[in-house]
Amino acid sequence: MSTQQASSAPEIVWTIVVAGGSGQRFGGPKQYEQLGDRRVLDWSVQAAREACTGQRDGVVIVVPAADAEREGAVPGGASRSDSVRAGLAAVPADATVVCVHDGARPFARLTDFQRVIAAVSAGADAAIPGTPVTDTIKQIAADGTVVHTPVRGDLRAVQTPQAFRASVLRAAHADGLDATDDAALVEASGGTVVVVPGDARNRKITDPDDLRWAREQVNAQSRPVTAIRVGQGFDIHRFSDDPTRPLVLGGVVFDGHPGLHGHSDADAVAHAVTDALLGAAGLGDIGEHFPDTDPQWKGVDSLILLRQAAALVRAAGWQIGNVDCSVVCEAPKLAPHKPAMQARLSDAAGAPVTVKGRRAEGLGALGRQEGIAVWAVAVINKVGAP
Repeated sequence: MSTQQASSAPEIVWTIVVAGGSGQRFGGPKQYEQLGDRRVLDWSVQAAREACTGQRDGVVIVVPAADAEREGAVPGGASRSDSVRAGLAAVPADATVVCVHDGARPFARLTDFQRVIAAVSAGADAAIPGTPVTDTIKQIAADGTVVHTPVRGDLRAVQTPQAFRASVLRAAHADGLDATDDAALVEASGGTVVVVPGDARNRKITDPDDLRWAREQVNAQSRPVTAIRVGQGFDIHRFSDDPTRPLVLGGVVFDGHPGLHGHSDADAVAHAVTDALLGAAGLGDIGEHFPDTDPQWKGVDSLILLRQAAALVRAAGWQIGNVDCSVVCEAPKLAPHKPAMQARLSDAAGAPVTVKGRRAEGLGALGRQEGIAVWAVAVINKVGAP
């Protein structure tokens, strides 16, 4: 059923933020509750906008019909599915990926969006974040007797944002059916739904205890920043003469292109990000921690190195703000793979990582396509006591 976007064209991503409920379980419209300096809904919308930054991307907000004019939003329907359909009707026809996000999940991060978008770009009809279930689950009958005990390791608690191939989501909603989430409609219509790692902090506000927890999180974040540091990373690799060596950039394999020469997998993007983080924290460089003379690092996945470096930065008392990197090469084209690269790098770093492609315009060794160079800049901070 998959209708994957042609690899040569970047995705056009729109997000529907669903906040059309009346909050019966909560005791009122929880999406309008104050959370720090803004409302719960405003946090969710901001997360969606950070993920939809392309010139043709966008965000549709769905609220109760009575509030639509005041909020400048789309009026919702009687059920969650009706509200999603109302939002979907406002999404332009040329959108290729549509995300659906709960307006009551204020702590979704850019990486949560990137993971699901990357999975759809890779060929799935739908991608949903899920976290492991820690309690034993029992399926019971109407009289309370246990019918079945599922294997806990096979279960996931599902969150939003969920991402969909736009045509698949529209088809799944065509019959006007209701479901607790849109992925269930795609499943029912025969679509392929994959689960990507979720985030325990991406908690949905359902009752007042959830809101109290959320406010505690915001209060903790509001403690004053006592130090900000910036680190720069750089890496360059020549192309390998080995025709069997894969090209790996940002944790993504680029099929049909020559690989880079190096001791590890020669992922120059991951190496530059790693060096930027280590430098910002004053922890040396990648060569000191993962020397190319050590056989344990031969052929290693460089995202493992990045993950370890990020852990070292945090162990030193620093929080990672973000990393931005520029990749200079004549080929391959990065645009079709950027969502996947950014998602995998961000997941390894535990913070947003952005990637930009640049050409050398035929100048020098890079312009002659002899190799690939990457520059990265990382920002880290320390948070002090109030």
